[in-house]
Amino acid sequence: MLALVLLPPAGGTALAAEKPTVELSRSQAGTGGSITVTGTGWRAGALLMMLVCGRSSTDRGVIGGTDSCANADGRAVTTDAKGRFSKKLPVAEPPEPCPCVVHVATVTGAKAAADAPFLVAGHEVEPLPARQAGERLSVLTDTRLDGSSGLLTWFGAPPARTLVLTVGNVGTTAVKDPVFHVGTSHGVFAPQWEQQQWRGTIGPGKKARISLPVELTGGAHGDYTVSLKFGGKVLAEQPWGVGRPWGVTLFWVLVCVVVPAALFRMGMAAVDRMRPPSAARGGRSGPGAGRDGRPGRPGRGAHGVRRGGLRLPEVALRVPKMRRPPVSREPAGAGTDADTRTGAGARTRARTHTGLPWFTPDTDPRATGAEEHRDP
Repeated sequence: MLALVLLPPAGGTALAAEKPTVELSRSQAGTGGSITVTGTGWRAGALLMMLVCGRSSTDRGVIGGTDSCANADGRAVTTDAKGRFSKKLPVAEPPEPCPCVVHVATVTGAKAAADAPFLVAGHEVEPLPARQAGERLSVLTDTRLDGSSGLLTWFGAPPARTLVLTVGNVGTTAVKDPVFHVGTSHGVFAPQWEQQQWRGTIGPGKKARISLPVELTGGAHGDYTVSLKFGGKVLAEQPWGVGRPWGVTLFWVLVCVVVPAALFRMGMAAVDRMRPPSAARGGRSGPGAGRDGRPGRPGRGAHGVRRGGLRLPEVALRVPKMRRPPVSREPAGAGTDADTRTGAGARTRARTHTGLPWFTPDTDPRATGAEEHRDP
């Protein structure tokens, strides 16, 4: 029992968190060659960027930021499940003189970086700039971006934020109206720097809250990084995820739908104006056309009745109505025999005008019977 108490816990003492490290296959190479970069202690599945940078050292870092690196010849690599990687990096001359380093830093997620000394053969070498003994600022708190996007940003207006951080004066002299460099970078590209002056004085050992505006170009979207530099040294970096301006996409979709529809309507209006007058008044007219000028159905008449059926409305409309002749109401014997014949002849003529075309006065049975009945 005593032995169990004295034994250390399983696994021993907890190991401290590993710090990211970088190792090179060679410490010197000429332009056009390549080296193998190996790293351990990184976050699993992290996307890293490898660059050859000038005017740098392992203790002071990359003094001029990524502007001092050969960004066009950089390489990206992703760590494995154990936070390790190994990849070849082409050797290129950086824009600044050596001393140089191979700078490896995370692209997304939590910020982490590591440097390994490297010498580019044949590249000029100059001493690093002396440290400034006077104005020295250090970041005391985490940086943040204040602000939000409005409706206009959804339609392509430039996104804007305010970079807020607290800095302290670690030098021996007061810093009056310091000039900061604020840079914005997209992905693995180098930041675009812009000078901004903060109005105020920070005494030795004092601290101050700094607020600097940051603005991107119109329509910008994606993962950006906001960097702050003072005295040639990068003080802080803050990631910024900018949403896509979906209003612009909606606008172009509406344009692609509305413009063709408007052109189609204009073309139809032009066709209507160029159509012949007869066609504009209702199209062709004939036995096969309907009431509104449209062609009727095959095998049917103008009124939709099948030809050969019991009802033929088109024939019934052409036959005039048969009306009975007016009957004289004179009493019998009131007139002479001549008057009677005259009246009968008039009635016969009236029936002739109102009768069917295939009946004549001689063949009309009703007229003949009436005359025989009235003759004495």
